[in-house]
Formats: sequence, structure tokens, C-alpha cells
Amino acid sequence: MGRPKGSGSLYTHELASHICERLSMGETLVSILQSPGMPKRSTVQHWVTDLPEFGEMYARARDAGFDVLAEDTIRIIDEEPERITGEGGGRRDSAYVQWQKNRVELRLRLLKSWCPKRYGDRQVLAGEAENPLALAFTPETLISLADGLQTERQDGK
Repeated sequence: MGRPKGSGSLYTHELASHICERLSMGETLVSILQSPGMPKRSTVQHWVTDLPEFGEMYARARDAGFDVLAEDTIRIIDEEPERITGEGGGRRDSAYVQWQKNRVELRLRLLKSWCPKRYGDRQVLAGEAENPLALAFTPETLISLADGLQTERQDGK
């Protein structure tokens, strides 16, 4: 009987750097830890809380991963919807368009939840001294803009 995955895994700078590098590229911790030689999730969570150096490296990697996720939403929105061939030169695949919209909405909700200071709704009080006329794009605003662009593309504008 072999040891359970991740049992007895000791912290090394190389292993920590590898985990953080993959996190910074937008990969989820769950998928990283499924790779051979990776520790259990609880082990990584202990490292985050017990080892300040790793905790800081992990937080920076997460932030970079959030940026990758945000950039991914832009790529999805900018992607031309697939066409179904048929009469009239083809039409847009509405199921594909809906799937892409769902992917963007989920990413925006996750970003808003995981990193509200950067990706959440900005609350601006009237008369705020630092920025009285601040404008913020909310996930709902971006989705609305994406819907408008999609409609324009479908109408051929």
C-alpha cells in the first residue's frame, strides 16, 4: 500500500515556486495539485498561513492569475462566433454564443468574488474628495456591452 498523495511532502523553494508559477499563469490550484509529486491542498494551505515568504509569493501569484483570467474574458468576448453553414451563407450558432456568454459571466463573477478591490463594483459616494467623478465598469456593464457588440455583429453593422 503506497503513501497517500502528498503525504510527507516537505516544503521546498523549488516546489513552492513551481506551484506559484502555474497559479500566476491562471491555472487553478486544484489542477496543479492533481499533478504527480504535488502535496495535498491542506498542506499548501498550511504553507500559506505558516510560512510568510510562501504566503506572499502565493498571494502575488494569485493576483497575476486573476489578471490572466480577466484577459481571458476579453479574448472570449472578442472571438468571432462560430457559424452554422446553410442557406443564406450561414448563421451564428446561438448555442455557441450563449456558451461563450456563460463563460464570460462566470469568470467575471469569480473575479468579483475573489478580488473585489480590483474587479468588484466600485462604490463612490457623492462628494468623495479623492475621486468625485469616478466611473467604474461593473461585470454587468461589460456583459451589456458584449451583448450590444454581439447584436451589432449579428446585424452586420
